Amino acid sequence: MHTTQLRTTSPSELERLAAWSQRRRWLALGLWILLLAAITLTSQAIGSDYRDDHSLPGTESQEVVETFQENAPQQAGESLRIVVAHETGLAAQDTRSRIQALLDDVRALPNVADVRSPYDSPGAISSDGTIGYAEVSMDSGAADLPAADVRTLVDTAESAEANGLTVAVGGDPVREAEEGGGGAAEGAGILAALVILVLMFGSLLAASVPLVTAVFAVGSTLGTIALASHLLEIPSYSAPLMMLVGLGVGIDYALLVFSRFRGELLDGADRDRAVRTALDTAGRSVLFAGCTVIIALLGLLALGLGSLQGVAFAVALTVLVTMVASVTLLPALLFLFGRRIERSVRRRADRAERAGRAPGAGWRRLAVAVQRKPLVPLVLSVVALGALSIPALDLRLGFADAGTEPEDSTSRQAYDLLAEGFGPGINGPLVVLAKGGATGAELRETLATTPGVAGTSQPHVLGDAGIATVMAFPAGAPQSAETHELVTRLRGEVLPALSERTGDSYLVGGSVAAADDFAAAVSDRLPLFILVVVGLSALLLMAVFRSLLIPLKAAVLNLLSIGASLGVITLVFGQGWFGAQPGPIEAFVPVLIFAIVFGLSMDYEVFLVSRMHEQWHRTGDAQGAVREGLARTGSVITAAAAIMIVVFGAFVLSPDRMLQQFGLGLAVAVLLDAFVIRCLIVPAVMRLFGDRAWRLPRPMARLLPKVALERD
Repeated sequence: MHTTQLRTTSPSELERLAAWSQRRRWLALGLWILLLAAITLTSQAIGSDYRDDHSLPGTESQEVVETFQENAPQQAGESLRIVVAHETGLAAQDTRSRIQALLDDVRALPNVADVRSPYDSPGAISSDGTIGYAEVSMDSGAADLPAADVRTLVDTAESAEANGLTVAVGGDPVREAEEGGGGAAEGAGILAALVILVLMFGSLLAASVPLVTAVFAVGSTLGTIALASHLLEIPSYSAPLMMLVGLGVGIDYALLVFSRFRGELLDGADRDRAVRTALDTAGRSVLFAGCTVIIALLGLLALGLGSLQGVAFAVALTVLVTMVASVTLLPALLFLFGRRIERSVRRRADRAERAGRAPGAGWRRLAVAVQRKPLVPLVLSVVALGALSIPALDLRLGFADAGTEPEDSTSRQAYDLLAEGFGPGINGPLVVLAKGGATGAELRETLATTPGVAGTSQPHVLGDAGIATVMAFPAGAPQSAETHELVTRLRGEVLPALSERTGDSYLVGGSVAAADDFAAAVSDRLPLFILVVVGLSALLLMAVFRSLLIPLKAAVLNLLSIGASLGVITLVFGQGWFGAQPGPIEAFVPVLIFAIVFGLSMDYEVFLVSRMHEQWHRTGDAQGAVREGLARTGSVITAAAAIMIVVFGAFVLSPDRMLQQFGLGLAVAVLLDAFVIRCLIVPAVMRLFGDRAWRLPRPMARLLPKVALERD
């Protein structure tokens, strides 16, 4: 028994907005052009102040950093290593003079606090005398070092290469200065999206309308985020990430409104009525879907991690501006170019009719086939997604280091030279700090006899605070599982036993320990994050569709697509499939992918199920509603998904490993969600649900507000 809605005769707010866009189409377009120009010029004049701060107050690694800042501020700044190598050795007077001259030039550069020559530092030259390194202490942290100054330092160092002398520079600031954004990924994604749109609509003008809308939205948001970085702590990778999501979502949302406009034209509506109806139907779905994405992103606030909060703000703002552009700029463009677009739409429809191709016929046949034996596609699809999800159980979180950089980068060359000359552990030393008045001698002795430690430094006492530090060099590479196990063993067994004997307290810091702390913080808070995101999204779907089963189905299927996506990322970047450099998955990538993919999956859920809901209200036929819903949205959803896939997939071409992981994860998730879940699993599940899909227990129905996506 289906419910009914009261007929609404007065125009809705979205219809009024469409009417305003019709009367003020040039004004609407002019305001968006003015907004884009003003924000872009202002952001270019003021610049950005992105900060990559992954500190975690309350963790051991952060306490080590704060101890250095308090007791030895001159050592708290970032440090770089200038690695030099000569096949005949570094002892020759000519080679030595050139290296000393190089270091003198580096001392005179901005932000350089101190330079320690390999000839003056014990242990800084390899045992065979062919490789050495100079420690360069900077006067601030990596987040505050200008990239231009770091690049100048690298250029100065590399200019000394000649006559067999090899020079490379390593350190986090160098990696950040070398890494670009998406590179050519954005352009490649836009071009591929345009090709898909042209093939779909058969007209360059019609294809350009969704694309222009997305570009205006992303361009306006990019400048806004750059300005906001002066007030909020926003990481540098937020900009390419918001462009990745903004282009995909922007084209997606505009395409869905535009497709409804085209459908209304083919159903006999005039241009003005088609725009208003499209905005009042698909526009509602866009607003609701956008809200679910924003809710999922803001769920990152539940993690309490400062850097992720900045990312959540940036991407959520992108989605918000995209929603606004879809219901203000897009209608203005449709009114401006509607006559030419209508001619193109009708010509294409006439050709299809003459060829005997009915709109949505193929999708209707697919729905009928799925509904005939729903358990077969349901079981096969779920098993396939489950199999892809299994590798995610071995997902290892961490932070990539220079060992995963391209082989031609100076940071990777420095990494390889150091590993060759001093062992892999020198690239990720553990900083072990002793508090309580000890000199560090007993600490060094204990570390030196600990399995997995290849070597230690001399103890270093920090001022008069009774604090000593010892560097422990692991036997394995920084990203190896053995090194992370060493951190766990030191913290859980070795150092607590030493503390009982000496009465001192011990802390383990360094980049490897910090990665472990960040991964642990994410893992500990992940259940709350998932509960917040899934719970709020489910409540929204209940309010819209007045159903208990549909939100539960959506949550389970969304989690399944996310699991499969993370499984593929683990296979490629964790285990090194398809030639990728194996290593840990960036610690914040899974939670960001979860938030973004969950929101995007809800988009497709809303677009598909809202049309089913609309058909069910009209006919009361649950099976027919599934068929017509898929017939009317199947081509749009798969085309929108194809655009997202090429936009996201283009970022696999980025030189940045983190963006590669994001691009692959999002592309795989959208592919599985649109082509497997929406086209196969959802019709099968809805067939099994029948009329029960549209039922909501009365107590819940009274508590939840009514939110209508369609109007009679």
